[in-house]
Amino acid sequence: MSQPSGRSAARPLTERQRRVLVVDDEQPLVTLVAGYLERDGFEVSTAHDGGTALELARTADPDVVVLDLGLPVVDGVEVCRRLRTFSDCYVVMLTARAEEVDKLIGLSVGADDYMTKPFSPRELVARIHVMLRRPRLTTDPLPPLEEQPPRVIGGLVLDLAGHEVHLDGEPVPLTPTEFDLLATLAGRPKLAFTRRQLIDAVWGETWVGDEHLVDVHVAHLRRKLGDDPAAPRFVRTVRGVGYRLGTGT
Repeated sequence: MSQPSGRSAARPLTERQRRVLVVDDEQPLVTLVAGYLERDGFEVSTAHDGGTALELARTADPDVVVLDLGLPVVDGVEVCRRLRTFSDCYVVMLTARAEEVDKLIGLSVGADDYMTKPFSPRELVARIHVMLRRPRLTTDPLPPLEEQPPRVIGGLVLDLAGHEVHLDGEPVPLTPTEFDLLATLAGRPKLAFTRRQLIDAVWGETWVGDEHLVDVHVAHLRRKLGDDPAAPRFVRTVRGVGYRLGTGT
C-alpha cells in the first residue's frame, strides 16, 4: 500500500486555506496536480490507492477529494461510496474513459463533478474554486442565510443557515451538491429552472460538460426524499424546460 503524503501538514491553516486530497495511481499526475493546488494556496494530501485514500479522508478531513475512477484494489466508485458514509466533502471524479456510463456510475454514488483524462490542471483548480464558492442563481437579491427562516414544503424542512434538511422530522443526509440543488429550487419555488440555470447556480457559470449531470443529481435527490419519479412531491419535471420545486403534496 502506498504511504499517505501530508504535503503541508506542519503549516497551520489560515482562513483562506482549504484541504484537498488527490487520489490516483499515476504518481506523476498526482505530483503535477498537487503542485498546481499548492501554488494556489491549498493544503494537499495524496494517496495512490483506495485504502490509503479512505484513511486520509478520515484523518485529514479534506474539503475536496480528487478521485480517480480506475484505482487498483478498491476502485474510485467504491471509495466514493464509503466516503459518503462519513464525509460530505466535494468529490471530483477522474476517468480515463469517456463513456457516459463511467461518469454516471461515479455521480450516482455522490460525486459532485467529473473530468475526463487528459485534462488541464488549471481547469481542475478552477473547478475546485467554483465548488468552494458555490455562486447562487439570483434574479432578485435574497437576504443573508442567517436572516432566512427555514423553508417548509409539506413535510420537508430546509434550514439554509444550519445546512440541514428534515423530512417528516427525520434528518435527510444530502451531499453538498444535493443540498445546493434543493436550496436553489427552493429559493424560487414558482420558477421552472432549465438545466443550464441549475448548472450556473450550483456548479458555476464556468462549468463545461454534459448538462444531464443535473438529471443524475435530481434522481439521487429524489431517492433520498422518497420521491416517486413518476409522480414526485418535491422535485418536479417541467417538460421541455427542466425542474421546479413541488408543494410536497
